[in-house]
Amino acid sequence: MHGHPTSSGRFRRATTLIRSLVAYHPGLFAISMSGAAVFAVCTVGSSWLLRWIIDEVIIRRFDTDTFSISQTFTAVGLLIGLSLIRACGVIVRRSFAGRAQWRTAQSLTDEVVDVFVHQPPQWHRRQSTGDLLTRAGVDVEASVAVMAPLPYASSVILMMLIAAVGLISTDIALGLAATAVFPILIGLNVLYQRRVDKWFDIAQGELGVLSAAVHESFEGVTVVKAFGAENRETERLAVIASRVQSARIEAIRLRSLFEAALDFVPNLTNICLVVGGAFQVRSGDLSVGELASFIYMFTLLVFPLRLIGYALSEMPRSQAGFDRIQNLRQSPIINNPRTQFVHDNDVLALYSASIGYDTDSVLFRDVTASFSPQSFTAIVGYTGCGKSTFVQSLAGITPLLAGSIKAPRQHISFVFQEPFLFGTSVRDNVCMGHEFSDDDLWWALNIAEADFVHDLPQGVDTIIGERGVGLSGGQRQRIALARAVIHRPKVLILDDTTSALDPNTEIKVLRSIKMKLPESTVIAVASRPSLFGMADQIMFFDQSAIYGPTTHIELLIQNEAYRSLMQAYEKPSDTEDKS
Repeated sequence: MHGHPTSSGRFRRATTLIRSLVAYHPGLFAISMSGAAVFAVCTVGSSWLLRWIIDEVIIRRFDTDTFSISQTFTAVGLLIGLSLIRACGVIVRRSFAGRAQWRTAQSLTDEVVDVFVHQPPQWHRRQSTGDLLTRAGVDVEASVAVMAPLPYASSVILMMLIAAVGLISTDIALGLAATAVFPILIGLNVLYQRRVDKWFDIAQGELGVLSAAVHESFEGVTVVKAFGAENRETERLAVIASRVQSARIEAIRLRSLFEAALDFVPNLTNICLVVGGAFQVRSGDLSVGELASFIYMFTLLVFPLRLIGYALSEMPRSQAGFDRIQNLRQSPIINNPRTQFVHDNDVLALYSASIGYDTDSVLFRDVTASFSPQSFTAIVGYTGCGKSTFVQSLAGITPLLAGSIKAPRQHISFVFQEPFLFGTSVRDNVCMGHEFSDDDLWWALNIAEADFVHDLPQGVDTIIGERGVGLSGGQRQRIALARAVIHRPKVLILDDTTSALDPNTEIKVLRSIKMKLPESTVIAVASRPSLFGMADQIMFFDQSAIYGPTTHIELLIQNEAYRSLMQAYEKPSDTEDKS
């Protein structure tokens, strides 16, 4: 929101907006403006040609009772020629204005996406996905909306200047009366913009809130339905939508009044000009051709003047969208935690690390741990004790609050418990834009035990739907795992990645990783005893401390909390509920 800026403030904002948008593709915009200038000159010229035809061809035919074939063909030729040139101006103006508008939209979208790409994951966690989508879509479209009418509006201004001279030179009184309407119409435009811009600001902001809420609701549709919260969610979205509706209705109400005023003022003026012009013709001060040219020129200007209003009516919405994009672009780029790694060819280690979400919620302090090259480490602990935050810090996804990480220079791959898949093919989701051969692709899929891909309709080229909706949870996890291992990473970190797999498939996947990625250091958050036995070493996360890495046997001997956890894993299979 911008409060209530002064007229000079609005003018500065508008000129800054136009200058910023035009700067993206000035050449295309200049060509469009040239076409608009040709259109303006030809439009005014057509009124002058009409005066010549009426006075020198039509009136002379009645006065002298003679018919000049040469003059008739000349008049027809000039009309056709001027119309063709004017049409060419329209084509150039519209086509290049459209190109400038949508290429600018593409450039703005690229800048928005660049911000998304360069911001690290912790920045995205603090943002609403729906709001970010609005910035890259709705806000960009709103920002460039003002560009399409700008060339036409500029041609109208040029026509006004030329026509004002022509109208006043034809008849001073009528000319002054006609040209006096121009500042009135422009004043109506300015008044309209002053009244409506705050409503477009509100509507654009609320539209971003609505998009975020809809996206959130869509993402959590399973939870909403499971808890029977459909009515509550519908009411929540309805409240937000009503705020968007109220702002838009108010803006439309003002626009309706503005449109009515734009119709009334020139039509009333036109009637006065016809009446006044008739008296001037009767007195001999004007010829019929001059009056017809006068009225025709004024009529030609009335509709284009509305295009200035259209441009100004789009200005508040474009300003609101562009301001939201600028706010995003001016957001400081948060340092990527991986840029702070101390690189080493083989070692992965933490030194005096403090791990948590912020300085007010520190999970662990002064953690020091080293992972042997080519080892398999299991991360074990109670739910909510900080295992995921730890491995995310280790992978450079969540920043350390203090301390440092020494990590290999080579590829570090991380696989989340809840994998994200794109609505494209299996191949695209595994390769992620990199060039891999079919042998490499199937090698990675085989490690992930993703044999089910053979049974898909088009194999690796099967479209799996948005977020992999066509696959089960275990299948999605295996595709995400194949995406990580295809790079043959130096470090592979798994955040409970096999939680959706049955125990037998899980063991096959883990054994395959150990056998086919012997050069990789594997760190896996574990929630099943089957993984503990395969691990070379284990880190145990208690509520307030981290133990290890060490062996499973040593932890059983030395740590009572670890023994209790292992016993808890065994109880479901050894005892039955006797209640």
